[in-house]
Amino acid sequence: MHFYALFYIIIMIKGESKSVRFSKRFSPLKEIAEMDNSTAHFLTLAASVQTPLKTYDPYPITINEIASILCCTPRNVKFILRKLEDNQFIQWKPGRGRGHISEITFLSSVEAVLEDSLQDLIKKGKMKDAIELIGLSEVNEPLKERLLTILNKQMGFRIEWEAASGLDVLRITRNRRMEKLDPAFVVSAFQSYVLVQICNTLITYDSTSDTFLPSLAHMWETNKEYTSYTFYLRKGVRFHHGRILTSRDVKDTYQRLLNLNSPALCHYQDIKNVELQGDYRIRYDLHRSNQFFLHLFSCVHMSILPYDVDFSQEAIGTGPYRLQNLSDKALVLCAFDYYFGMRPLLDKVEIWYLPEQISHERQYQLPSSEIVNVSPDHSNNCIDYPALGCRYLLFNFHRIGILHNFLFRQALGILYNPIHLIRELGGNRITPADSFLPWISSQREWEEPILDKAKELLNASGYQGEVITLAFMTKLEESEEAEWLMNRCASIGLQIKLQPVTEFNPEKVSDIADLLIAEEILEDDWQWGMIHYFKNTSNHLNNFLLESQRSLLNRVLTDFTQLPTGERAERLDQVEGILRDQCWMLYGCHINKRAQLNQSLFGVQTGTYGFLDISKMWIKNDLSSNGS
Repeated sequence: MHFYALFYIIIMIKGESKSVRFSKRFSPLKEIAEMDNSTAHFLTLAASVQTPLKTYDPYPITINEIASILCCTPRNVKFILRKLEDNQFIQWKPGRGRGHISEITFLSSVEAVLEDSLQDLIKKGKMKDAIELIGLSEVNEPLKERLLTILNKQMGFRIEWEAASGLDVLRITRNRRMEKLDPAFVVSAFQSYVLVQICNTLITYDSTSDTFLPSLAHMWETNKEYTSYTFYLRKGVRFHHGRILTSRDVKDTYQRLLNLNSPALCHYQDIKNVELQGDYRIRYDLHRSNQFFLHLFSCVHMSILPYDVDFSQEAIGTGPYRLQNLSDKALVLCAFDYYFGMRPLLDKVEIWYLPEQISHERQYQLPSSEIVNVSPDHSNNCIDYPALGCRYLLFNFHRIGILHNFLFRQALGILYNPIHLIRELGGNRITPADSFLPWISSQREWEEPILDKAKELLNASGYQGEVITLAFMTKLEESEEAEWLMNRCASIGLQIKLQPVTEFNPEKVSDIADLLIAEEILEDDWQWGMIHYFKNTSNHLNNFLLESQRSLLNRVLTDFTQLPTGERAERLDQVEGILRDQCWMLYGCHINKRAQLNQSLFGVQTGTYGFLDISKMWIKNDLSSNGS
């Protein structure tokens, strides 16, 4: 079904003419060449009605009028009408004799036909077309919600009978498209999550024990001065294109960061020399002592890539899943049968993008026909997993004006208050933030904000009524907070203009915005996550701060890598203290992630960034079912 035709559903929303006649508003066959079916003809005819369509009311019309609307011959019209009647879309009463006009009665509403069309597309596996249908601007909000409900019911587990035993497939929805998928240029938690499924690092960080575990390297060692690190690689590890991993791949992964001038390079400046000691051993010699070095080889930026493949053209790694497809509509991962670890139990994972979906809950529910009764309660349930990090407000100091006044920023600090955020907006906002780290935030004693104090500070700052531009990503939670803050500011005479943005582009945002509502989700390795946030020159923080401000933070972190764990934590706390005390950043709320689950979904574990680890999940499905 070609979806240009669905633009005709505008009659659901508009159509205020009092005439009951039909009109030829489009040239259907020119626009809908692929839509030679009854559904297309029904939608075209329904759209041509000049009044809001009423079912079971006869409309007078001639064969010639229908031929004009459908851009076909009168002879073909009769064939089309028979098909529409057979499908119970219409009832046709031909006029007999001179002066007796024919009548058409619509037996289905446009909404019902669209719902049926969506179900048919999903049944045929045409998810791309189904999503395009939902995304049409002419689909009003009530209908969109109904269509999304239908679509979400088709998410979850299904069986594809491409093999004798069938393939276990999990469909998930997401409301943002994938940004550039490259370890050298990771900008979002979801990018990292996907890359962890496709690639592996030499070692992994275990947050529960605060230790490193083997991955592609089965063992490693360092000298007493922490100036030399040697990694011993597993043998027989295969990349997705079949070649065995060697130390050359490890060396070239680092060289690739250098060649591409990755924003992560600032963390690897201590490396003086890289020496290959055979195919399965590699040594790094450093300019100075570095006790933080292992963290750099467990982060996603050092995902080991094959030296003989351009990752930007073909995403190949050694991970549990290989990338089958990446488009603006979907991301498809397939289990890698030769994975050196435990092969995933899910054969395929499809992540479909629904940009207009208002909920950020990830759908993992299963069609009821495929559920084994493992519990008296078969209903879907939810799993909540607090994310490490928070949402916050940034000031753009490259903009000239009132933002540079400390009293003004203090006034904003009262207006952007975490207690009121949680109380008035709720949602996934769980606790007030005074740091990226919840255990630091919990130490603060919070007081009820006083708007009169904010107004007093605003007046003392010299604010003259100028309009302040507030940017935010077009996500539900950030949109809510932006509008909430605008209204609170208006209550004390501070004018805020909202500026939604659709993509992560710090330089562009810096050019257009005075303020920014943003969100930072840290890795389980929180020290790495925080130091990377403070050092990453391509993120919003460093694009909003002046060079003098960045220099101050960098001076505090100068010897960060040379320090033991406890002293590193103190330095990170000092940086947060500067941001907090100077009001360069206003912390908002710690947030909660939620996924809807079914009782038949097993192996549920949270992975990196609080996402569920799909490589561990499996379905206890009913073998008697034939799948979807």
